[in-house]
Amino acid sequence: MPTALWIAHVHVTNEDAYMEYAKRATGAIADHGGVFLARGGKYEQLEGNDRKRNVVARFPSLQAAHDCYYSDAYQEALSFAKGASERDLVIVEEAD
Repeated sequence: MPTALWIAHVHVTNEDAYMEYAKRATGAIADHGGVFLARGGKYEQLEGNDRKRNVVARFPSLQAAHDCYYSDAYQEALSFAKGASERDLVIVEEAD
């Protein structure tokens, strides 16, 4: 079964609320087998909309990433990001 990547591009508008989201989301992601590969590090914007926070996490499967997003723990964490950020989030299977 292929692993999956959770890729988020974020513009933070309320740092305090967003950091609370990040703290809570970390546990929810780990509980579903997610491991961070990139989390807000240096980047180079080559095309599209520039969002200064970029996050990539690897999950054991697309289903695990999906289940994480819809879990009670993640949805609670997400309530802190809503209104505190503009986000794009996608989950995608990795190539073999």
